[in-house]
Amino acid sequence: MKTLNRTKDNPWNLKTAPGTAEFTMHTDTKDGLAILICTVGKTVLHYNARCIQDLHSMLKAHGDCMDLGGADEQKPAKQGTVEAWGRSSNNPVAGWYGLKKGLRGRFGVYVPPLMEALGLCELEHNAKNNRIRAK
Repeated sequence: MKTLNRTKDNPWNLKTAPGTAEFTMHTDTKDGLAILICTVGKTVLHYNARCIQDLHSMLKAHGDCMDLGGADEQKPAKQGTVEAWGRSSNNPVAGWYGLKKGLRGRFGVYVPPLMEALGLCELEHNAKNNRIRAK
């Protein structure tokens, strides 16, 4: 696995699964916690960095493709999707991997492209309804 260590000056330059939006992701530490900082235009989201390893482990155990989902925090996530898992009380952090109140969603949109860049998954790139599978 490639290292999870990129700075604001040297971020990953990524695109959403359908390729319709560009964003950057880099790592930092906040209150002693390793975080991913996702910048989409002027919007900045934070995710607990352990989500990469946790999601990879879950996908390995799942064994098959899983829908990404993708929903804002204020909207419910479709059950059985990466988005629903990223906010579930049954995941390893017992809740949201997103850390900024009001901007904790979209986990299924922004984390999977980073996992693909790290070589951890196969990710579909259709116009919609994309899926992911662990490598």
